[in-house]
Amino acid sequence: MKRRSLIGAAGALGILASPLARAQEEYPRQYLRWVVPYPAGGGTDNLARAVAESMRHGLQQQLVIDNRPGASTNIGAELVARAKPDGYTVMSADNAVLAFNEHLFKSLRYSPEKDFSYIGAIGRFPLALVVTPGFPARNFAEFMAYVRANPDKVSYASAGSGSPHHLAMELFKNRTGLKLTHIPYKGAAPAMQDIMAGQVGAMFLDLASGLPIVQTGKVRALAIASPKRSGVMPQLPTLDELGVKDAEVFAFQGMLGPAGMPEPIVTRLNAELRKAMADQSVLKKFTDFGFEPLLLSPQEFKKLARAESERWGQVIRTSHIALE
Repeated sequence: MKRRSLIGAAGALGILASPLARAQEEYPRQYLRWVVPYPAGGGTDNLARAVAESMRHGLQQQLVIDNRPGASTNIGAELVARAKPDGYTVMSADNAVLAFNEHLFKSLRYSPEKDFSYIGAIGRFPLALVVTPGFPARNFAEFMAYVRANPDKVSYASAGSGSPHHLAMELFKNRTGLKLTHIPYKGAAPAMQDIMAGQVGAMFLDLASGLPIVQTGKVRALAIASPKRSGVMPQLPTLDELGVKDAEVFAFQGMLGPAGMPEPIVTRLNAELRKAMADQSVLKKFTDFGFEPLLLSPQEFKKLARAESERWGQVIRTSHIALE
């Protein structure tokens, strides 16, 4: 009797578990919502659309982009953190979501470490140090000499306080001892307009949005803040080559979902993401943006994000930056 009860209980558990198993086997049964915490038309949005278009072939479902900009990416991140973990809501996540905001905001309403399922990395944008065309320095050495001779008189632009552009310059200042004045803008586009017009002197510019204006000479690039030279601008020296050590900066992108997503679904999405990044049409868009693909497992992606959080937390604390 006891044995039959145990068998019956096990059978009942099997029956209870079978709908979940079937749901995972049939996944996906409907379209996926891909939250992008930035406005339509920007670098993050364009890359998400390119990858989503490729992934739909393997998933045999549409991935519908849902732009949720605002609050330094917190609106989109909070939405996804509270979503049902069934694999039908994912998001583009970057440095702001995973490395910056937990140090910039005192009352962040999500935990980058605990409230997400890490699916996989997509890639990273190199950042380059650029100056306005009329800047009184033709190369990096002259730039350093000029700023040292004019402390706090040279202004630099960013896409906003706490943005990768802002924190890249703060790291650069920490490593070099230079003194520059920060002028934050509401996005990279107006910042680029003013640096082209000569309203500000310098900027760390991500090549995803700034490559065309660098290539056409509307701004002058002096160095790139990456561990190796860029494939799209191989003539541009790295900061390390120029003697500025430990100043590597990149704006990375990856895919997240809500915490608690079933492992088979995470594995499936990671596999489809990798296939998309091998798609020649996607790779061409990456190249056009100066974007470097990153093929990482969910575990490797989370490890990268936590390491970046620790690194940038130190920069934010040293620079006394806070957004609330």
